[in-house]
Amino acid sequence: MIRRWCVLVLSLTVLWTVAAGAARAETGKRVHNGMQILFSPSTPSAFCTIGAVGNDKYGHRIAISAGHCLNDPDGTYADREIPDDVAPVYDRADPAFGPIGHVRYFKDPEGSQTGHMTKDYMIIELVPQVTLSSQGPYLKQTGEVRVPGGTASPNALRPALDSERLLATGNEELIVAGQTGVWFGTIMDTTGGIYRSPAAHLPGDSGGPAVRHVPGSELPSQENGFQAEGPWAGITKAITLSLPPFEYTSSANILADLRARDAVTPGGVYGAGFEVTGNP
Repeated sequence: MIRRWCVLVLSLTVLWTVAAGAARAETGKRVHNGMQILFSPSTPSAFCTIGAVGNDKYGHRIAISAGHCLNDPDGTYADREIPDDVAPVYDRADPAFGPIGHVRYFKDPEGSQTGHMTKDYMIIELVPQVTLSSQGPYLKQTGEVRVPGGTASPNALRPALDSERLLATGNEELIVAGQTGVWFGTIMDTTGGIYRSPAAHLPGDSGGPAVRHVPGSELPSQENGFQAEGPWAGITKAITLSLPPFEYTSSANILADLRARDAVTPGGVYGAGFEVTGNP
């Protein structure tokens, strides 16, 4: 039985009552993978993490995190587009800046951990006052994972795009980053498009970045300052009772679900066609 490891979930109803405030009219704040985020400045211990930053095909500036970071018990907002600015997102290190963005979609946590575990993600539209960056504290993301001919995400339309196909079990490694630094480990399972790996994380790292270790590239080490780079492979999901315990929602699942939803509602899905920013 899967145990949800990130218990720091907030009611969207509560979020809606928090005054969003206006972001300062200045540019230059970088938003990047590995940034810790809040949904209310009044609860700084209830945080999650950004997994990837980029643009969608409609010109929206997007950050991606974990859907289970929010809870909507009334079902008012979960699993649907949220065009209104009712759910602000803040940089945990600088909440006084004001919102860095607003939640546009998230999958309800009850579903994400059970029958809809393949769709545990959140889409945040970033405000114009921030600068997108591919460089996090430890990981630089170089585009998205593309796997020609691989096993397709269960969320994929047919035919699946290369970016909607999964990394192979047993001979691919994830490199992940969070509060305890940077870790890497072999992908041991891909059931439902969810990667299981010994690469470690902690509560609060939900939504944080995972990249594919490109064969021949440097792994993080003391010699290189614990830095690594690679294509975006997924986001931190859960700690479970299975071994190894650490789960990651694949980028293939997220990108495939965005495309599938966009096929039903063309032009209305924030994040559709997402590509990681090339900004340094």
